[in-house]
Amino acid sequence: MANTILTADMITREALAVLHEKLSFIGTINREYDSSFARSGAKIGNTLRIRKPAKYTVRTGSDIGLQDHEEESTTLAVSTQKGVDVTFTTDELTMSLDDFSSNVLEPQMAVLASNIEADVLTGVTKEIYNLVGTPGTTPAGTLVFGQARAKLNQYLAPKDNMRCVQMDSLTMASMVGALEGLFHESTQVSKAYLDGLIGRHAGFNWFENEKVYVHSNGADVAGAIDDAGAAIASGDTSVAVDGFTAALSVGSVFTIAGVNAVHAETKQDFGFLQQFVVTAATTTLVTFDPPLYSTGAKQNVSALPANDAAVTASGALSTDYEQHLAYHKNVATFATADLVMPEGVHFASRQVFDGISMRIVRQYDIATDKIPCRIDVLYGYKTIRPELGCRITG
Repeated sequence: MANTILTADMITREALAVLHEKLSFIGTINREYDSSFARSGAKIGNTLRIRKPAKYTVRTGSDIGLQDHEEESTTLAVSTQKGVDVTFTTDELTMSLDDFSSNVLEPQMAVLASNIEADVLTGVTKEIYNLVGTPGTTPAGTLVFGQARAKLNQYLAPKDNMRCVQMDSLTMASMVGALEGLFHESTQVSKAYLDGLIGRHAGFNWFENEKVYVHSNGADVAGAIDDAGAAIASGDTSVAVDGFTAALSVGSVFTIAGVNAVHAETKQDFGFLQQFVVTAATTTLVTFDPPLYSTGAKQNVSALPANDAAVTASGALSTDYEQHLAYHKNVATFATADLVMPEGVHFASRQVFDGISMRIVRQYDIATDKIPCRIDVLYGYKTIRPELGCRITG
């Protein structure tokens, strides 16, 4: 029987299928904006404006209380291009598709998928400001996941089947052991017993992921508010600080004494400190998210920080902590775009599989007498609503 030469389209579609199977986090976040970039010849830096829900206050009594409609938005940029550069021999192109996939594509797509997944999971987790758990202690019971679920409830994450948890295999093993004596559906028991995994529990779909973000604390984690230079105002995203010998590291979660979280709709004080995440810092200034709002429709704290109020980051100084992630699908979005198709090459294809666009190009190089092949994905991601996520520190 004559050999069949694998085509560029066959290879690209198979590569996409393999890549897709390995993206456990990206596959569980918002993908609705993919079609906005699905156009031929997208360029690095293409952007899309994404609207956020407006917020309002409620009046009491019969007198009308008009308020402005303040619309917030964020920008999704397709700005990262990653790829794998290889050479396919003629012999490899005459393999069956199954053999080619397992022998050639699998290792290439594994490293590409791993790098994309790590980039997105790390980037999103670093922007999440809600955090539960004990730094330095691997979660080994249901309490901490119940606390994460409570955080999502308090910050109005939809109570549906689109809540997930990403954790490393050590934490998964600890949790499988902790839950083995509890009641589960027979399918979940089978999955835990045969695969060492938890499928769905405590309102979450559970995923094992070795690419969870590991946060490194800086050389100092405690200081105080210093408002001597300028008073803190509602809407501020930075505060002056003193008492720090080293800057807080970007991605650190911290609290400010006397600044409690409030319910997003009723504005009722929750009775616990609002958490913030560092986006930039020096020893005298900390920039953070979310902004401080003490009044109005956007109110998220019970009061603005007082002078000398303690500023305390989670964990010990100069220490690394794994940051497992509990989240709702709409915490972030991911999109890929169609790359330009070059002309004059003998082997090229661009395919889309479940919203992921991939381009493969192969061409003879007369200068080196080789036939290199490149596989590229152009993508972008954005944390849309960080309040719909909660870190679980380990």
